[in-house]
Amino acid sequence: MGNKVTRGDFEWVYTDQPHTERRKQILAKYPEIKSLMGPDHHLKWVVLAMVASQLLVCLLVRDLSWKWVFFWAYAFGGCVNHSLTLAIHDISHNVAFGNRQAKWNRWFAVVANLPIGMPYSASFKKYHIDHHRYLGGDHLDVDIPTDLEGWFFCTPVRKLLWLVLQPLFYVLRPLYVNPKPVSKMEVCNALVQFSADFLLYKALGLKPVVYLLAGSVFCLGFHPISGHFIAEHYMFMKGHETYSYYGCLNLITFNVGYHTEHHDFPSIPGSRLPLVRQIAPEYYDSLPQHQSWVRVLWDFIFHEEIGPYSRIKRECELANAG
Repeated sequence: MGNKVTRGDFEWVYTDQPHTERRKQILAKYPEIKSLMGPDHHLKWVVLAMVASQLLVCLLVRDLSWKWVFFWAYAFGGCVNHSLTLAIHDISHNVAFGNRQAKWNRWFAVVANLPIGMPYSASFKKYHIDHHRYLGGDHLDVDIPTDLEGWFFCTPVRKLLWLVLQPLFYVLRPLYVNPKPVSKMEVCNALVQFSADFLLYKALGLKPVVYLLAGSVFCLGFHPISGHFIAEHYMFMKGHETYSYYGCLNLITFNVGYHTEHHDFPSIPGSRLPLVRQIAPEYYDSLPQHQSWVRVLWDFIFHEEIGPYSRIKRECELANAG
């Protein structure tokens, strides 16, 4: 407690990620799981309701004092915005309209992005595919912290600061680790988002805009829901790189806690991931899992065995895009 992190490097492995082989085994034994793949037709209505709720709250906060604007940004608005980022995560796998309507999914993600305040959805889509294809891949999976992060954020105070600054690192890290050309969709995402921000400012003033932006920064940083960022892939048990959480916070995070199941079957919508575990419990019940995202944050900050270096890394060959 309170000491410097003992790890000085990532956990390098020379094996493929476990999800590919487990997927093959499960599908061979339970082919009915294929029926869970495909669009979730309820997702778009849930997302639209969340976007509408944030617009309603913008009407309510415009006359509040600044302290209450920030309070509600952390206590409510940020929770909704964080959930919307996880809806965008689901939509990035084309589960809102299906694989045949890929453009509809991309544009609907832009709609889900609106309350977040900053353009996010198109860039996330671009890099998240690599996270699945090259899990832990050196210079390919931008979810892995940099060596600078691992070296510097190695004490409880520094790790707490790192958690607070997580939104900044998620924005900047891809530009350093694996820069890619700006796509037309990213430009469209930015134009739509900044136009919406400007219209909101002109219609309701500065406070609603700050409410949305502050909520996104607060709840993507140090917040109980953000425990999933650490819980998903940080190595709390040697040799295990993906962990699930089956607690109540899945109800407001599109079941992102079923993360092992998600990496095994990324084309299955979050709403159906619990069915994967029900169908094939012998593949999941024996794996290490988290009981609380708050406990995950506590352990990450205060345990000297855990820090930004607590990730499994591997060398991956870049797949031929053609």
